[in-house]
Amino acid sequence: MPKVSDEHRQQRREQILLASMQCVAEEGFHKTTMADVIRASGLSAGAVYSYFRSKDELILAIADRALGYMDQAITELLERDPIPSPVEVVHYMTSMLVERATSLPVDLTRVAVAAWAEAVRDEQVRAAVASRIELVRGKYAEIVRAQQAAGHIDPQADPTVVAKSLFGVMPGFVLQRLVTQDVTPDDYAAGYAALRPNP
Repeated sequence: MPKVSDEHRQQRREQILLASMQCVAEEGFHKTTMADVIRASGLSAGAVYSYFRSKDELILAIADRALGYMDQAITELLERDPIPSPVEVVHYMTSMLVERATSLPVDLTRVAVAAWAEAVRDEQVRAAVASRIELVRGKYAEIVRAQQAAGHIDPQADPTVVAKSLFGVMPGFVLQRLVTQDVTPDDYAAGYAALRPNP
């Protein structure tokens, strides 16, 4: 029997993950079942369960995907010289979010909101998603330290505390983009800039 290549396995995993995101974007996690995902993926039950043993594993994989984009964007910002200002970070991160949301077959921000709701409902999911959020906030704290050194942020401020506030900017943008549908990266960053006389 021929050995399944890593590339093939990755393609199958991506196929299942995309099917699950499409189901969740339409019905939310609470109503989405593994049977729904199997049907949407076009694969057999055995194939799907060989990659994801439960809906909880799918939730965490989706959370990893969404937060992975944020982690990648923060890494790119940390490599810039000079380090971007807080307003530039907000603009870059929200722009990245919109680009990712519109370039995939399913709007990842809709799925992210559903994941947050499931994390509030399910303690096991909450703990797992929280651990992933903490990792991203740790990366934000690295940016804050660099911004403090560059004179953008009060050097006496606790980078961890600032990172929590900075991370919170993104969910607010996501909710307004999906619900009021009247927010863009440009006006969001402009509003953020107006909070300080010299951003």
